[in-house]
Amino acid sequence: MQRLDELEAQSIYIFREAYANIDPMGMLWSLGKDSNVMIWLAKKAFGGHVPFPVIHVDTGKKFREMYEFRDTYADDWNLNLLVWECPPIEEVDPTLPHAARSAARKTEGLKRVIKQKGFRGIVAGIRRDEQATRAKERVFSPRDETGQWDFRDQPLEFWDQFKTDFPPDVHVRIHPLLHWTEVDIWRYVQREKIPIVPLYFAKNGKRYRSLGDQDITNPIDSHATTLEEIIAELEATKAPERAGRAMDHEAEDAFERLRSAGYM
Repeated sequence: MQRLDELEAQSIYIFREAYANIDPMGMLWSLGKDSNVMIWLAKKAFGGHVPFPVIHVDTGKKFREMYEFRDTYADDWNLNLLVWECPPIEEVDPTLPHAARSAARKTEGLKRVIKQKGFRGIVAGIRRDEQATRAKERVFSPRDETGQWDFRDQPLEFWDQFKTDFPPDVHVRIHPLLHWTEVDIWRYVQREKIPIVPLYFAKNGKRYRSLGDQDITNPIDSHATTLEEIIAELEATKAPERAGRAMDHEAEDAFERLRSAGYM
């Protein structure tokens, strides 16, 4: 499919631009479909090897199947895996709603690994179609020294012309999947035969459309047990991708507060 070829080429170009201009950098691995596609693209970009650390910012509350997947494919894909534990919830902003506060542990964990390891750039697998606040993002997105994101002060990006010459003290988030859609991701998984966590497939009439922590992620009603059925289901639905994420149903500004503070 021409669209997948074009998206793949664009993402590979973004990876190479980032690696050539931002050092050191690491890549987040949430263990979900998007970050698995991201690893796949990085391997294609660099001759079958991911040349920078892959970081799992771990809340300790993922599904058992996700940890099993991580341990298997970190070895199979020969990744330089860095597992970083998140701080306890008591160290997170108490004014956030419950689920957002739980998710914010990842923000604090990410800030600490960036500071300790000195990463100038972090690759993240967000997409514009995933959530309204993420639609404001750029492919190369600068942050201030505390990780804060000001969506009103972002570089212009036209015709794949990306600003990469940031000052040495500027931290940058790189988003190689920003232009992809959820259906694009699944079509690419199908075409490339990319392994995914089995929770995405329906069991007893339920499946997970988006994966997060066990206590703040819920399955959707579904009978899709194959990639073909998942794609057909998505082509017919109008329900949002993150409908099963508890924090997306909390206070209207909770997600934007998280993103502004450095959330993935």
